[in-house]
This record gives sequence, structure tokens and C-alpha cells, in this order.
Amino acid sequence: MLQVLTVNLGAAARPRAEALLQWLAGRPEEVFVLTETSAGPGTTYLLDQFRAAGYAVVKSPDERDRGAAVVSRVKIAENGTPRVPGISIPGRVAVCLLDTDPPVFVVAVYVPSRDRTENRTARKQQFITSFLATLGALPAEVAAHTLVGGDYNVIGRDHQPRHRGFLQFEYNLLETLEAAGYTDTHTHLHPGAQPHSWIGRTGDGYRYDYLHAGAALAERIRGCEYLHQIRLDQLTDHAALTLSLDVTPTLLSTSDPATSGALF
Repeated sequence: MLQVLTVNLGAAARPRAEALLQWLAGRPEEVFVLTETSAGPGTTYLLDQFRAAGYAVVKSPDERDRGAAVVSRVKIAENGTPRVPGISIPGRVAVCLLDTDPPVFVVAVYVPSRDRTENRTARKQQFITSFLATLGALPAEVAAHTLVGGDYNVIGRDHQPRHRGFLQFEYNLLETLEAAGYTDTHTHLHPGAQPHSWIGRTGDGYRYDYLHAGAALAERIRGCEYLHQIRLDQLTDHAALTLSLDVTPTLLSTSDPATSGALF
């Protein structure tokens, strides 16, 4: 069984990064899809601790923007990781091919947020358009074994409550994934449920964090749940999402990342 967890780090500074590391180190998942990483000392500390403990860490250069990373206790295939060119903000996506049976191609994504300004709206639209085009260009066999996950910063058209202000291109992200054969893993097991993974200042909930499985992986979904305690404990302002897939991983030899390497 392979267990994957995605969580938004909220660009954690060092003290909160230390608390997040303790929480992640106690989790059973073998793969962490981390979003809203940053170029600051908090993210650097967190990822360095995992590297020192023997985990594989994949993080695209973020050019001082917020980004995404994959931290894996599963061996990453040395050859054959598909390329994902053409992303408008490359640091917002991190990819790796896990050494599992069958293989799992992980695509971690942190979609930009926006406000009502033209520049930020255009930036988000360009990113979503380029991201969907890149996924659409994957060979069929790769797409079938792809797991997309992270903070999409969009909601579905039928989201409850029906928040105003979302634009057609934002709805297109989830709808295009579904049309391309990617299964919303949580909805697959909990049809009709309306979870919220982020709560706004007004107290309204939004479902921003997702994991989508390609066609060959969808039939292997065995569990999927939102974990709200991490948000309630104020380690981040997002709930985490955990997924179990019936695939066999090749594990690395690792130690406890909370005690590995230099702590100061």
C-alpha cells in the first residue's frame, strides 16, 4: 500500500517549520506533496531535515516565488521521469516518478492565488492554461498512472457554499481534469460530501486542496480523508489530505527527519 499526503505549508517561517516537521515525521504516509513552499529558511530547514534522514526531495527552483515540493520515502526512478515543459511558473510544479508497482507519476502543484487586479488574474489564468496543456500532452500510459495533487486555489462549480467571484477559467481546472480521465480521489470514496480545506476570515469554507488519480490508479484508491487537526492546531491554515493507493512501493532506508542532521 502507498500512502500520500498533501498539505499547504503556508510559507512557514523557521519556528512553525519545526512544528510542521514534528507533525510530518509522526505521519505514516510515505510521500508528502507540499505546497506553498518558499525560498525562506523555514522551507530550507524542513527539506534539509528530510534529505539528511535519507528521503528523496524534489523541488523546482522557485525564483523567490512560492512553490511545491515532493518528499518521498519511496525510491524515485532514476530514469524515465516524464518532462513537463511549458509551465508558465515552473517553480509551482514538482514532478517525480515513484519506484512502485505499478509506477506512479506524482505531479505536485501550487496554483497561484489572485485578487481582482488584472495582472494577478492574468497570471493565474496563464498558469492554469499552461498546466492543463502540459498534462494534456502526457502520453496516455503516463497520464493513466499520474497522481496530481496540491493546492489548486479553485473550487468546483457546485461547491457549497456557492462563493461568488470565481471565473470560468478557474472552474475549468477541475472540469478539464475530470474530462481528461482524472478521478477526484475524495469524491470517489465520498460522493456528495462537501469538505472544506481552507476557512476564510469570514468563516466560510473553501475546498482548495485535492488529489486526482489517472485512470489506472483510480481503481486502486482505498482511502482518502481530510485531516483538520493540523489546521485547528494552527500549524497551517489548510487541512491536509491523505490518500491510500493499492500499489507496492520500493522504500528507501530512512531515519527520523525530526532528529536527523543539524538542528541549529
